[in-house]
Amino acid sequence: MKTRITELLGIEHPIVQGGMQQVGKAELASAVSNAGGLGILTGLTQPSPEALREEIERCRSMTDKPFGVNMTVFPTINSPDYKAYAQAIIDSGIKVVETAGTPAVGELWDMFKPAGIKIVHKCTSVRHALSAERKGVDAISIDGFECAGHPGEDDIPGLILIPAAADQVKIPMLASGGFGDGRGLVAALALGAEGINMGTRFCATVEAPIHPNVKQAYVNNDERGTNLIFRKLKNTARVGKNTVSDKVVEILAQPDSSFKDVQPYVSGAQGRVLLETGDMDAGVFWAGMVQGLIHDIPTCKELIDRIMSEADSIIKERLGRFAA
Repeated sequence: MKTRITELLGIEHPIVQGGMQQVGKAELASAVSNAGGLGILTGLTQPSPEALREEIERCRSMTDKPFGVNMTVFPTINSPDYKAYAQAIIDSGIKVVETAGTPAVGELWDMFKPAGIKIVHKCTSVRHALSAERKGVDAISIDGFECAGHPGEDDIPGLILIPAAADQVKIPMLASGGFGDGRGLVAALALGAEGINMGTRFCATVEAPIHPNVKQAYVNNDERGTNLIFRKLKNTARVGKNTVSDKVVEILAQPDSSFKDVQPYVSGAQGRVLLETGDMDAGVFWAGMVQGLIHDIPTCKELIDRIMSEADSIIKERLGRFAA
C-alpha cells in the first residue's frame, strides 16, 4: 500500500507508532520499524540528551529500517533542555521527528528543518493543523477525541475531525486516536488521511517495554475503560480507568479543588512504578477508547501484518461487493 505517508517516511506500511512516555523505547520502536511501520522513540523518556543519543544508537543496532523520535514540549515549570535534546536528535542523524505540545515547539522546528529532518506534527484541531502547515511542517497527525493522552479541549471525534482537516490541509496527514485494526486503517483512508498513528494498541504488544499486567489491562478494559482528568484545568487528559484515576476525577469535581490536590496521584514517578511493576493502583496510565478493540497481545509484526491483511480484504472484497 503506497500513500504520501509511506513515500514521505520511507516505510512499507502506512502505520506509525506514536511517541509514548516511558513506552517509546528501542525494543518497541525497532519492532514496529522491522514490521514495516515507523517506530518512534520518545525523546523525553530518556533522562538526558546523552541518554537519548545512546538510545538512538541502541535502536539502530536493532533495526536497519527508518525510525523517528518524538519531542513533546510540555507546559511545565521545570522544563527540560529541549534544544539540547533536539541537538542530540540532529547529531544522531535521525530523519523523522514527531512533535507535539505548546507553540514553543516552533523553536525546535527551526533547528530540525535546516538538518533535513521530516517533521510530523500532532495536533487536535483543524486550526492548529493549518497553523503548523503554514510554518512548514511536512505532515500532520490529527488526533481525535478518542485518543489517549491530551485530546485538546474541543472534544471533536475522529469521524468529524479527520475529514474536516482533510478538506483544508494540503500536506500528508495521519489519523490518530481510536485506531487498532484494518477497519480503522480503511476508514482513515476513506476520511482523507494517508495512514494511521497508533499508541494504545502498540502498548498491548509483546515488545512493549511495560509490565504484563498493564498489557492485560488494555485487553480487559472495554471502550468505556478510560477517565478524562484535568478537564477543569483546561488540560484534559484521557487515561486508563483504575482506582487512582477515579480518585482524581472525584477530587477535581470539588468546586475548590486544584492541581495540587491531585499532584501526588498523577506524578510521572508513580506512573513509571505502575508500568514497571504492574501495580495497577500505583498511579495513572495512558489509555484510549481503542481498548474496546484490543483482544490480544501480539508481536508488532503479527499486529501490523494483520492490519494490512484486514485492510486489503475490506478494500477488495467487502467494499468491492458494494461497488458491484
